[in-house]
Amino acid sequence: MSAVFAEHLDVIYNYCYRRTSSWTAAEDLSATVFLEVWRHRRRAVELDGSILPWLYGIATNVCRNHLRSHRRGVQAMSRLELVDRSVSEVSPLDDRVAERIDAGRRLRRALTALAGLPVDDQDVFVLVCWEQLSYPQAAQALGIPVGTVRSRLARVRRHLRLTGEDPTGAPATTTASADRGPVQEDDHV
Repeated sequence: MSAVFAEHLDVIYNYCYRRTSSWTAAEDLSATVFLEVWRHRRRAVELDGSILPWLYGIATNVCRNHLRSHRRGVQAMSRLELVDRSVSEVSPLDDRVAERIDAGRRLRRALTALAGLPVDDQDVFVLVCWEQLSYPQAAQALGIPVGTVRSRLARVRRHLRLTGEDPTGAPATTTASADRGPVQEDDHV
């Protein structure tokens, strides 16, 4: 299990960050993911010799739970009028801080563009376009058929085209466009 942790920690941490746009939340969520991996290690499933899709499935559920709790907390605080809705600017101490702040802002804009979609559609988009999982890997991670991955991704792309939003400004490591996503083995024209 320590080899799984060492090999996949950075990938899962980046995925959690992309889902939350918070470095500290990503650290906590990554720890939670690997705790769940340890608890359910006997149920581990490999696809094409990789355990990564199974890890993404766990990470997706952990992030969903976190985001739901966070949303409920914000709603409760706003009802109590304890939340100061003004946003104060942070003066960066150095270039790295400024870059992290800018990356966080870009990611929040991208997540806002996706927020109008069902969570299930968002999950497919993030796994295929940002995390570069194949359609079968994303299907396994989410426990859905490959055809459902395809239809959800098509729905996301249609929504993004209609709204004119471009969530590719998020910290994706791919050069594939959000409209096309990574090329799949079975995507022949």
